[in-house]
Amino acid sequence: MAEYKAIHGFTVQNRTSDTKATGIPGATWSSGGNLNTARITKGSSAGTQNASSVFGGQTSTGFVAIHEQYNGTAWTEATDLNTARLTNAGAGTTTSALAPIGKNPGTSRVNNNESWDGSSWTEVSDVNTSRRDGGGIGASNTNAIIFGGAEFDSPPGSQSAKTEVWNGSSWTEVADLSTARSTSGSAGVTNTAALFFGPPAKNEQWNGSSWTEVADLNTDRQYPGGAGTSTAALAIGGDTDPGITAVTESWDGASWTEVADLGTARRQNFGSGVNTAALATGGYTTAQVANTEEFSAAGPTDSIINTGQVFYRSDTGDMKVTLNVLGTGAWATGGNLIAATSGMAAFGTQTAALSAGGYLGPPGATAKNEEYNGTAWTEKGDLSTARYGLRGGGTITAAIVAGGPAPNNNLVELWNGSSWTETTEMASGKENGASAGVQGAFLMFGGVPPSTGDVNTFYWNGSSWAEGGDMNQAKRNLAGLGTYTAALAAGGETPPVTANVESYDGSSWTEIANLNTARRALAGSGNATLGLVYGGTTGSDSTTTESWNGTSWTEVADLATGRLALGGAGTANTQGFAIGGEDPIQAGTEEFTVPATVTNTTITD
Repeated sequence: MAEYKAIHGFTVQNRTSDTKATGIPGATWSSGGNLNTARITKGSSAGTQNASSVFGGQTSTGFVAIHEQYNGTAWTEATDLNTARLTNAGAGTTTSALAPIGKNPGTSRVNNNESWDGSSWTEVSDVNTSRRDGGGIGASNTNAIIFGGAEFDSPPGSQSAKTEVWNGSSWTEVADLSTARSTSGSAGVTNTAALFFGPPAKNEQWNGSSWTEVADLNTDRQYPGGAGTSTAALAIGGDTDPGITAVTESWDGASWTEVADLGTARRQNFGSGVNTAALATGGYTTAQVANTEEFSAAGPTDSIINTGQVFYRSDTGDMKVTLNVLGTGAWATGGNLIAATSGMAAFGTQTAALSAGGYLGPPGATAKNEEYNGTAWTEKGDLSTARYGLRGGGTITAAIVAGGPAPNNNLVELWNGSSWTETTEMASGKENGASAGVQGAFLMFGGVPPSTGDVNTFYWNGSSWAEGGDMNQAKRNLAGLGTYTAALAAGGETPPVTANVESYDGSSWTEIANLNTARRALAGSGNATLGLVYGGTTGSDSTTTESWNGTSWTEVADLATGRLALGGAGTANTQGFAIGGEDPIQAGTEEFTVPATVTNTTITD
């Protein structure tokens, strides 16, 4: 007799607990490595869960300048700040950070500002208004913002509403907070998008020019830790006066939801990372503590830990089904490129991407190579030859780029994680074509020459180039996505601008469903069955994003900024990454995410 599983494809389990739920609702805190020095602060941290810095703070004996860095397992002491202080604001990464404002033993408030370059701290231009207990966020030591805080020791004049933006050389006062306050938490990755929450439970969002009051926290508190972006953040612990709380709340851009509590309730902790992978370090319980906790939540591409789609809860008598529920995708601001660039080769994921080469405007092409860690960009080894209109594929440790303008349009370089090396050239040159695949199995197709576009497909097997099947339509400035045996060529110009899409199976191209909007100089990411294309131009810069499900294209959330000649990265139609572009040439990056939540639902009549 056939088994139920053979007929229906799954078993019905008998369980006494629900299967694991992923996404933010199933998130947990777990223990990480302890700081070398127990201390409290507020906001003086930078980086990600696996690459974070904390600097300054207060121990049981006084203020310190101590700087420690976390590698995902343990904390190591690094070069100290020049000025010991309860720092109160921090921004950047482990290699490019900023420590402005605070309180030190010699004065109640300070406005001195220190910049970290990966090896030492340097005092740079002072903040305009001395204060402590303010918020601070930013992408690097050249891109930060501080807001709020306390300017004096006692009310009524103690609370500040002032906001200042840092451009790498000076601070500029911009629009004030709606409500002057201090001891609040903050989140964000660039000086154009920030969040400032509590106390009271008030929450304000910065859009680059003004503050707007948005949904309040559920739990009123002061001195919470913060992590994430202005549209996807965590508020971690804090002081409810009286009482110290372990409550963690998750912000989705519209509302706060309580999620997993900290293992140790605390206030004035160092918060860093993103809303699905964060750190809460140090802080105060009844004394300064050194312990670190790591917050983990599965993302939309993580698999469900589930051995049976349907299960019977024997303890409750319920029949249940596990469902993966996808939310509505949206673009959020990421960290800016160090240099505004268009026409680059871009590849990787939202948390590990490369942007190689490109066009800077006069004087022209660049050889610069930048790496993204999910928060900020860092310069890595340059290309051997500066050029734009090139394409690439791979990861941050093993990648390939090819093409560009004549006379360098047949050049090919390989990346080993630290440097680029020239390798076997293509048989003929390509500029502004498209690519798919990884370092050892890579396709180049379309592009220039000829002036009207190219039909040729070239395949790299890790050591040499071979010709693949020709495209049906010659075109340039198109988007490419997928692998060398399953790729898509979308949009571009023949000329004129086209909505044509073709699919490659490893040997030949087949025309499939067209894009909804014809455009050129667009970007693509994902694979041949779950893909995204975005940006480009139809005569004016486009914000349009289209999602591919293997059968048809659907318009989804628009980019915040229209752009062409941009870079694209990402692994599926639930995650995308738009990098740089023009007009004008820009440094901005945006991250597209479709949130996923796994729920265990009771089956009813």
